[in-house]
Amino acid sequence: MAVGAVLGALVLSAGVALAQAPAFFRIGTGGTAGTYYPVGGLIANTISATGGGVPGLVATAVSSNGSVANISAVNGGSLESGFSQSDVAYWAYTGTGLFEGKGKIENLRAIATLYPETIHLVATKNSGIKSVADLKGKRVSLDEPGSGTLVDARIVLSAYGLTEKDVKAEYLKPGPAGDRLRDGALDAYFFVGGYPTGAISELATSSGITLVPIGGPEAEKMLADYQFFSKDTVPAGTYKDVPETQTISVNAQWVTSAKQSDDLVYNIVKALWSDNSRTVLDAGHAKGKLITVQNATKGIGIPLHPGAEKFYREKGVLQ
Repeated sequence: MAVGAVLGALVLSAGVALAQAPAFFRIGTGGTAGTYYPVGGLIANTISATGGGVPGLVATAVSSNGSVANISAVNGGSLESGFSQSDVAYWAYTGTGLFEGKGKIENLRAIATLYPETIHLVATKNSGIKSVADLKGKRVSLDEPGSGTLVDARIVLSAYGLTEKDVKAEYLKPGPAGDRLRDGALDAYFFVGGYPTGAISELATSSGITLVPIGGPEAEKMLADYQFFSKDTVPAGTYKDVPETQTISVNAQWVTSAKQSDDLVYNIVKALWSDNSRTVLDAGHAKGKLITVQNATKGIGIPLHPGAEKFYREKGVLQ
């Protein structure tokens, strides 16, 4: 009996340990100088058990190359989730656009739409660049391969009658691009992300910048051709000495795989929209106030994960 009792206790102990084993949930974000990374860190903290989120969950924000890389990692299983621009997620799911000929990523699912991502075209004050068309012959960074920014930069150039061959193209992350702009080694660079972004704010303060507008009939045609684009405006004073600037935007979305369990995703979404999370998002980043449950299902373009869909239906966000 004593031996049996000991064995029983060991089995019970092992069972409790197994039940309490942490679940790891990584969130692929972007470069550390962008908006994805700090927002991902806030969300990871609020959904983790230590932040009052899902019991037993350990969520972490992982720096990455951005939308395309995150979707590939989610599809391959090296990340449980990631942030993506709405356009890139749509192309991946449908096997069109950037993913033409690469097959559909049919397991891609949405957790939530987060906030608008503004297309910034940042130029030096003395570059003489007043419109996208003025980029011809200039030294321009389009962001690195694998980023959603590169995809959108190509679309914007094309709308104004330019290709990568018409500019002196470089392919840098926003941080290094900003450094080269400050040093006079670059005339302009594209960045897609929520405003204000810290790296551009610092650049505006230290060196002075121009935000180049993306507007006119060329922008109207882009809005007609690509439904994931929306009109956007960077308010005056968002960046030091930069006036109100017309541009366009896409949505930042949080995506995962259909292979993730319904219960896990349901509980993650529930934690994301808790009162505690609301407080952290509002106080933690300028874009946090725009991350709302009312906008969570807008402009998705791909199927919601069943766990997320269940929550949004219960909340009345989805009918």
